[in-house]
Amino acid sequence: MHRVDNLTVAIPSPDARESRWTSMMAGLNAFARKQPLGVIGALILIGIVLLAFLAPVISPFDPYAVHVTYKYAAPGTVLETTGQRFWLGADQLGRDTLSRLVYGARISLYVSLISVGIGVTLGALIGIMSAYFGGKVDLLVQRLVDTVMAFPAIILALAVVSVFGAALRNVILSLIIFLTPAAARVVRAQALSVKEMDYVLAARAMGANTWRMIFFHMVPNCSAPYIVFATANLGFAVVVEAALSFLGVGTPPDVPSWGGMLSITGQKYVEVSPWLVLFPSLAVSVAVFGFNLFGDALRDALDPRLKGLQQNQ
Repeated sequence: MHRVDNLTVAIPSPDARESRWTSMMAGLNAFARKQPLGVIGALILIGIVLLAFLAPVISPFDPYAVHVTYKYAAPGTVLETTGQRFWLGADQLGRDTLSRLVYGARISLYVSLISVGIGVTLGALIGIMSAYFGGKVDLLVQRLVDTVMAFPAIILALAVVSVFGAALRNVILSLIIFLTPAAARVVRAQALSVKEMDYVLAARAMGANTWRMIFFHMVPNCSAPYIVFATANLGFAVVVEAALSFLGVGTPPDVPSWGGMLSITGQKYVEVSPWLVLFPSLAVSVAVFGFNLFGDALRDALDPRLKGLQQNQ
């Protein structure tokens, strides 16, 4: 405690800061022991993030550079003029597959993080407010949620891009439209129980206004399903982006993306150069595998119902 101009200021002691650090590390160690597959998923995701962040350093070629004389170059082919190597081969235009894969990670991460971040956050707020107000508001919101979720994600995404055009921002928009009601339904279930908790009832009795109740009491206590749902759907967003790019309604053909590399153009040459499809397929599979492993581990760690089952066992 320190006094500054007659004010008492509490400054955390070094022991308190060390205690928080020790507690955090202990929590991470406990998570690693109980969820080893979650650690593997986290390592996969860290690797993908590093690839995307260090793409200019890692990529041996410009992903847009065309080498006409090296069309369908096999993995390991050396560029005679510079001595650079096509480690994973080249596509039908002579563009380096490895460089396009590394830069494609940026597209996949960008789409998944933006769409899931916005969609799940909006959905969580809608679900919490729907549960809090109840009555006709809740009924109307849930009917809208049911209406949107009646459409499969791919069909809804195709409808959006057919109306607004094939572009990356419209892929993100379609994912936001689908994820928002899904998140609203999941978080609403938690908010209904939180609304009846003693501390929420006490805050209401003390005269807390509606927005304080929602943002200071309900939102923090509905964070567990929000985190679990968001993490679980990052892989889903990667798959949808890849599917739309595969169908030619996602990213432009020249932009390096995993789905674009798997496009119908790539299928035409699969017998001549199977690596055109093999390596992008592996990239999508590994990314989704990592997201799912980490998401399942977070669900097991944060879901109180699963905690109770594990303790009973």
